[in-house]
Amino acid sequence: MSSRIGQQIVRFLLLCFIAFSVIAEDADPDVIYNYHKINDTLSTAGQLLPVHVAKLQRENFQLVINLAVADKARNLDESYKITHAGINYVQIPVVWDTPTLDDLDLFFSMMDARGERKTLVHCFANYRASAFTYLYRVLKEGVPEADARKDMMQIWSDDAFTKYPQWRAFIDKALVNGA
Repeated sequence: MSSRIGQQIVRFLLLCFIAFSVIAEDADPDVIYNYHKINDTLSTAGQLLPVHVAKLQRENFQLVINLAVADKARNLDESYKITHAGINYVQIPVVWDTPTLDDLDLFFSMMDARGERKTLVHCFANYRASAFTYLYRVLKEGVPEADARKDMMQIWSDDAFTKYPQWRAFIDKALVNGA
């Protein structure tokens, strides 16, 4: 029985990998999932695909910060392809269920170090990226909370915060602690 379940799991994962590969090959090179431009030097997005690297170059991005955990099917070659294109790349693997203030502190350090570099912060769906960027803008850049929240809520919704209460709790804790 367990070997049969194992075979079904392997088949399922193989189908997911094949489906993702087909999607990646057919993806529009100019459309990045959940892309949101905040200003001329900062944007957030969901998962990047290999076809998006040329867009990053065309738009003069100089730094990509990936907040997703390593995932063989989704971002295996991402760091190579981006750095090979001459764009700086940093990955901070933020675990979805347990974002930490240490993760946020490291993100803040990377954002502080970026200087004037045009930066894209991304993860799988732009939830982590938009939340961390919101906190940076409020706590480090002094952007009015309502203005920063407006950008974050282009991705998030009240329903999403209800579905993922760990993120509301994390954001509230960071705001109280000043990260």
